[in-house]
Order: sequence, then C-alpha cells, then structure tokens
Amino acid sequence: MNQLARDEHTAILDLPQRAPRALGIPHYLRQAYWWAYVHPRAVQLFEREWLVNLILFGNYARLRDAVLTEMGPTVTGRTLQVACVYGNLTPKLYERLGADAHLDVVDILPIQLNNLGRKLPPDARVALVHGDSSLLACPDASYDQVLLFFLLHEQPRRVRTSTLAEAVRVVRPGGKIIVVDYHRPVRWHPLRPLMRAVFHRLEPFAMDLWKHQIKEFMQDLPQPTSWSKETYFGGLYQKLLWVR
Repeated sequence: MNQLARDEHTAILDLPQRAPRALGIPHYLRQAYWWAYVHPRAVQLFEREWLVNLILFGNYARLRDAVLTEMGPTVTGRTLQVACVYGNLTPKLYERLGADAHLDVVDILPIQLNNLGRKLPPDARVALVHGDSSLLACPDASYDQVLLFFLLHEQPRRVRTSTLAEAVRVVRPGGKIIVVDYHRPVRWHPLRPLMRAVFHRLEPFAMDLWKHQIKEFMQDLPQPTSWSKETYFGGLYQKLLWVR
C-alpha cells in the first residue's frame, strides 16, 4: 500500500488493483467532464452548497437526507462511498459514523479526493482511496453498505455495468447498495425539455437512465434478496435500495 498524497487533513491511498491497470484519468471523464471535476477551477466553482442545490433544483438536501435515512442515525460496520461528491453529503455521513465504523471513499481523481479531504477532519475511521470504480481493489464481501450518489449517469454503459458489478461483489450478504441518480420524469414534467437539452449538451451518458431502469444493468448479477425504488420531484430523481 503506497501513499499517493497527504495534506494536513487526511491521507489519500493508492491501492493496488486486482488486475494491472494504470490509474490515469479515463478518456470519457477527461473528454466529457473536464469542466465539472478534472480542472482545478471546476472544484473551486462547484464546491458551493447553494450551487449544488441549484443544479438539483432545490432537491440536494432532500436526496442527501434520503441516503442518510437509509444509513440510519448511527452508521455501523464498513461503508464504501464510490466517488466523491460536491456538497456536504460525506461530512454528514461522517457525523453518523459509530465508534467502530469505517468509511472508505474511492475516486479516480486525486483532485477530488484532496477536495474531500479538506472537508473532513483527520480520523482513522476514514480512508480516501485512489481507485477505479469499475475495478475495485476491495476483497469480496468486505462492506456492509455501498453508496453511489449521482455517479452512474456520468459513466458510459460499459463502465456503469462494471461499477454496479463491483458494488455487488464487495457488499456482504445482508448488506445494501444505495443508489441515487437521475430518472425519467413523468411526461408532464415542466423541466423535461430542459433536462433533455442539458443531457444532450453536457451529460452524454445520462439519457441511458431515462431509457433503461438501473436494474437492467444488473440483470446478469446475483439477484438481491430485496429491491426497492423511490422517485422524487416528479420522477426526475430516484433512490434504489438493493439488498444482497
């Protein structure tokens, strides 16, 4: 285990992959999302609570709290958050960690891990991990819960399918996967034309979540013991709970 970077807040770890793979920035991420995550000015721009809430049309706190409710008032066991997110979701999750709990956050971009590190206090219960969501270094069945918050719509289908397969692989029997992301809104939704235009211009992989249920990307994986979906804001957003 090699330390990739350290600031005054936390260490970022570069863990070996299960198969040889360079941890460079994926082409699709550099091409489609340089403006949102890769460029240093992107972090300076988007790490603002009010802006994140505006992008989600005032629904950020609602969706964040839906995740925290699924986690429970005290988060126990081992939790994996796949990809950093702007806003205070992870600090709020951190506040709920039990004394013996552990939180790992994995991201392919060191700049995002460093940004998250500035939002969290130093704590041995938390590890920020430089890694690939589609090829996690974690052992099988090593987490009690896995969180994917607005990640899947940013991934091409091949990467999205692999990310979900990895989430299923690393969650323990009885553990859960929580997914929050975009969803196809009801036909009369006033923002439907706007979101189509935004996706066409800025989110090239997001329409896949309008055309297909997330469950379709998991059809070749082990079947869950339970599965539920809840939609928000006229169906524009969804929360899935998958229990192994």
